[in-house]
Amino acid sequence: MQVSSTYRYAKISAFKAREVTRAIQGLPVSAALDLVAFSPKKAAGMISKTLKSAIANAENNANMRVEGLVVKEATVGEGPTMKRMMTRARGSGSTIRKRSAHIRIILTDEIEIKTRDKKSGQKRPGTKKSPRTKAARVTKETATSETPQSEISNPKSEI
Repeated sequence: MQVSSTYRYAKISAFKAREVTRAIQGLPVSAALDLVAFSPKKAAGMISKTLKSAIANAENNANMRVEGLVVKEATVGEGPTMKRMMTRARGSGSTIRKRSAHIRIILTDEIEIKTRDKKSGQKRPGTKKSPRTKAARVTKETATSETPQSEISNPKSEI
């Protein structure tokens, strides 16, 4: 079963928050909380808040055990951007973009076991090298190795 929590309109750039969410994906909840607690990033506090909310949702709403929870997905999407103006030299102005983000964390208690299919061990079609490129490489190597140095002309000596 899956449980999610969303922190909307977080006052941080989505680019900055994605660094922390990439680190906690696939981790057990206890390890994810430890990683976020000791991260020096501003986004870590916001992600910690969202993660604790998702844990509370799982515990209270879905009657799930906290020990078995795993962070299945942690995504950060861009929120609305507030545009402000700042004065610049010679009466001009430039825009300042105050970005926001939507942080979403999905927890699950199901452990995904990855199995290997018989077909996955085989090579995919189109991955082998074409014979033309191999032949071109062989002819280039043989041409350089068979030509003696005395027969190679020096372009400066002809002038």
